[in-house]
Amino acid sequence: LRLESYNISNVELINAINLNNRLVAAGALDTGQGRFSINVPGLFESAGDVLDLPIKVSGDGVVTLADVTEIRRTFKDARSFARLNGERAVALEITKRVGTNIIETNFAVREVARIVSLNWPEGVRITFSQDQSEFTIQMLGDLQNNIISAIILVMIVIVAALGLRSSALVGIAIPGSFLFGILILSMMGMTMNMVVMFSLILAVGMLVDGAIVVTEFADRRMAEGAHRRDAYAAAAKRMAWPIIASTATTLAAFMPLLFWPGLVGKFMVFLPVTLIGTLSGSLLMALIFVPALGSIFGRPGNVSGRAVAKVKAAETGDIHNLGGFTGAYVSVLKFFVNRPFPVLVGSVGLLVLVFFQYVQYGNGVIFFPNVDPDNARVLIHARGNMSAIEKDHLVREVEDRILEISGIETVYARTGQGGQGNADSADVIGSIYIEFLDWQARRPVSEILTEVRERTSEIAGIHVEAREPEEGPPTGKAIQIQLSARDPSLLNHAVDQIRDAIKDVTGLIDLEDSRPIPGIEWQLVVDRAQAGRFGADVASVGNVVKLVTNGIKVGEYRPDDADEEVEIRIRFPLEDRSIEELDQMRVLTKNGQVPISNFVHRSARPVAGTLERIDGFRVLRIEAEVLPGVLPNTKVQEIKEILEGLDINPGVRVTFKGQDEEQAAAQEFLSRAFLVALFVMAIILVTQFNSFYHAFLILTAVIMSIIGVLIGLMVTGQPFSVVMTGVGIITLAGIVVNNNIVLIDTYAILRRTGMDAMEAILRTGAQRLRPVLLTAVTTVIGLMPMVTGVGIDFVTRDVSVGAPSTQWWTSLATAVASGLTFATILTLIVTPSLLALGYNTSQFLSRGKRARAAAEASPSAAPAE
Repeated sequence: LRLESYNISNVELINAINLNNRLVAAGALDTGQGRFSINVPGLFESAGDVLDLPIKVSGDGVVTLADVTEIRRTFKDARSFARLNGERAVALEITKRVGTNIIETNFAVREVARIVSLNWPEGVRITFSQDQSEFTIQMLGDLQNNIISAIILVMIVIVAALGLRSSALVGIAIPGSFLFGILILSMMGMTMNMVVMFSLILAVGMLVDGAIVVTEFADRRMAEGAHRRDAYAAAAKRMAWPIIASTATTLAAFMPLLFWPGLVGKFMVFLPVTLIGTLSGSLLMALIFVPALGSIFGRPGNVSGRAVAKVKAAETGDIHNLGGFTGAYVSVLKFFVNRPFPVLVGSVGLLVLVFFQYVQYGNGVIFFPNVDPDNARVLIHARGNMSAIEKDHLVREVEDRILEISGIETVYARTGQGGQGNADSADVIGSIYIEFLDWQARRPVSEILTEVRERTSEIAGIHVEAREPEEGPPTGKAIQIQLSARDPSLLNHAVDQIRDAIKDVTGLIDLEDSRPIPGIEWQLVVDRAQAGRFGADVASVGNVVKLVTNGIKVGEYRPDDADEEVEIRIRFPLEDRSIEELDQMRVLTKNGQVPISNFVHRSARPVAGTLERIDGFRVLRIEAEVLPGVLPNTKVQEIKEILEGLDINPGVRVTFKGQDEEQAAAQEFLSRAFLVALFVMAIILVTQFNSFYHAFLILTAVIMSIIGVLIGLMVTGQPFSVVMTGVGIITLAGIVVNNNIVLIDTYAILRRTGMDAMEAILRTGAQRLRPVLLTAVTTVIGLMPMVTGVGIDFVTRDVSVGAPSTQWWTSLATAVASGLTFATILTLIVTPSLLALGYNTSQFLSRGKRARAAAEASPSAAPAE
């Protein structure tokens, strides 16, 4: 009304501010006696500068901005609200940069907050929630304790088998290899994380294998009377190629994992790098440092006369009169070696039987292990044109019910979309971040989130989705179906078809799709011809309307008490900002003030959603989560069967994305990596033994060891994890090869001395029994803390079972431990039997060849019976 009474247009008001809030650089003045820059400063420094600004002059009268406006410094319109444990809060959501140390970053954040808060009023409290560094410190601490436990268990086994002094030499290989591996990580710019820590646990039992073989051989030589210097020199020379070959084959198993693509590859790449570094260090320790130290400090671990007699019997004595455990093993081995073909048939039959048993009675397939998290996120979905206040009211209603649930430490509620880097669906009006109590002081998270769903299911007008954080690489919801088509009109019907077909599938929750959510927007359509008659245009109408909505930004200024520039906006008072006001707006023309309703038509139209295209095709998605305990892979297969029975338009392409896509990609890569590893191993083995049969025999043991993996999964009731169990099988391949190489190498050397094949097989078994069992037991026993989930805190002396840090790696550790246990039986029984089978076959072929040669030499001779 004031603008109309003074006949001031909106354009005049805006230009008055724009043209007077400037710093004009007016050039430079050269007087001949100097050169001076000329500036015309005119920036606003306070509200008073704006109030005195002249808008219009009529005669002697001046209309200032204070005459037609109220100028005040205030806040922007609230679009979101935050609360912590039900109390209003101002929240800072902080995310670290990629590659930085999360512990150091969070410590620096806390220190900055401590210093700044020293000058705050007493009533202001600062609270930290969702601190991922605490979880990281706890996990690293648990893994560190598991490393110590593994080292202790491994050393107990080695001391019991080799004696204190020899075991000390073997034990030196552990810290030496660790330091070498960490040096490699540092040189590559990689940081310490939970994958590296578990890799060290996995490496504990593996990296002592070479040192055990060298020390055990030297121990045997010293028991026969050799000097320690000669014994360790002979051990280093004799076992050099077998250890180099076994280490090379193990590294060959992990080498393909370095080229793992995608998010999963970035997550798991630390495992092969760490293992390659530590195992390379173990090779140096076994062939250089251990023999050097052994030549100075070495002493036979078992020096009794009976032990010496056993050693001599296994080397050159009567192999059939050995006593004790070794003698019993030789007797059993003799029984199987004399029946090699039934052993081969039985092994293959067992592999097939176990495979089909697992397919029928196994616990299914998962992408990544399920880990009990320390936090969760609750999303509130609602539709409609709601104000920020209305959204906050609904979020508070959900928040109040969650605060009543036990087992929760903090509840951080946030009205509005996004937050902490999350890309939510369009109908999310707010999020609630839940931080749980320590895992030992609460129920399982699945039970807590089930209660969250039950308590909030009765709230009308909203849908509450309780979501656990994704463990490992983020893939989104468990079930993701993507529909794409050239013709967009086909997609909506296809989405309806699929949603109707799968909505009743048991185990699915939080079903949603990416179609635009319903809503309206007001459109003001300007009749240009009619507006032209009044001397108006679209721009003038738009500027007038902005006064009712967000206001017109006319400039910025920087007050002394602010760190950032403050916007200057012109808008109507709150009571005049309404939809009805749009019909009463007037625009100043050459004919005076004219109501915009004379040439503007206002109508409500559907909101235009976001359109997504991939490779030129319009795309829609259907997503769903699964209930706790339900395997996503099982539901994906069930949904695929349902889709096969639907009559979906051929122009619509249906593909499964998210976890299913990543799982398929990981499965394909690991299968190829396994084949590549086997091929590289075969090259190394053929080079080592100059025998295709021996190489084939060792690789057969690798394939057969999968029997143990499947048996271990069925006994423990674990599902097959594509990532963890798959990596475990590849790891197992590298370990299984080691013992077989040492075994066959000993057999080949005995055969080169002219020893009979059957006697050479039995002596090989007797001589290599102890190192084979030691290397297998140390690896298995080192993984036992992870397999059983038992953790010991050596500082507080607390014992825990099932900590989240162990849940990550139980599947991988179980695969390696169970597979290696069964593979040890294969190495001690099946491998010697197959050596005998190869010898018998070669003898049979040689006899046939000689018979044919004799027949050709004397054609008149009668054919043999």
